[in-house]
Amino acid sequence: MSNCNTLSRIALESGAIRFNPDKPFIWASGYKMPIYNDNRLLLGKPEYRSFISKLFARLLEDLAQNIDVIAGTATAGIPHATTLADILKKPLIYVRASAKSHGMGNQIEGPLAPGQNVLLIEDLISTGGSAINAVNAIRKKGGIVNFCFCIFSYGFTEAHKKFDEINCQYHSLLTFKTLLKEAESLQLLSNGQIESLRSWNKDPFNWAETKGFK
Repeated sequence: MSNCNTLSRIALESGAIRFNPDKPFIWASGYKMPIYNDNRLLLGKPEYRSFISKLFARLLEDLAQNIDVIAGTATAGIPHATTLADILKKPLIYVRASAKSHGMGNQIEGPLAPGQNVLLIEDLISTGGSAINAVNAIRKKGGIVNFCFCIFSYGFTEAHKKFDEINCQYHSLLTFKTLLKEAESLQLLSNGQIESLRSWNKDPFNWAETKGFK
C-alpha cells in the first residue's frame, strides 16, 4: 500500500474526512458540499502525527530545499509544524490570522530573522486564503517562503491561481482524487455517490444547485 493510500485510509477511518453526497455539509462559506474535512481528528493518535510529519519531511527532501524555519498556520497547522520541526531539528514559528491587538501586537510568534527560508505548514487548503495570508505575513517580516505544505487539498482552481499569483508552490500529501479512489476500493460509497462526488469535483461551487439542494 502506498503512503497516499495509507493516509487516505487513516483520514477516512478517523473521520477526519467524511463524505455525504446525499445530505451535504454546510461549509463556513455557506456552500453546501458533499465532503467535510476536520484534520484535528488526526491529532488523536501519535502514530498519525508521526506518519504525517514523516511524509512532510520526505516531500521536503524530494524538493531538495534548504529550510531554516518551520512555520505553522494558527491554529490547525501548528501541531503538524511542531512535529516536523522536531524531526528536522529546526526552529518553529506560527502565524496568526491577524496581528494581536495587545502586547507586542505580533502576527508571527517565534524567532524569525530576515532572509531565512521558511516552510509553511497548513492542515487544509481549500481556496487558499488563510495560507496565502500567512505567506504574505512572513514575507513582510523578511522571511523567504517558496513552499507551503498541507495534509489535504480539494484541488480547487482558485487555490492554484492564488498561489501562482504570489509565486509560491503548494503541495498536498493527499488529494481528493486519491481519497475518492481509496473510498471506492473500501466500498464505502455506492456507484451513484461516487459519480455525484466526481461531478462535485468538476464544478464544486455550483454542485449543490445542480443537484437541487437548497
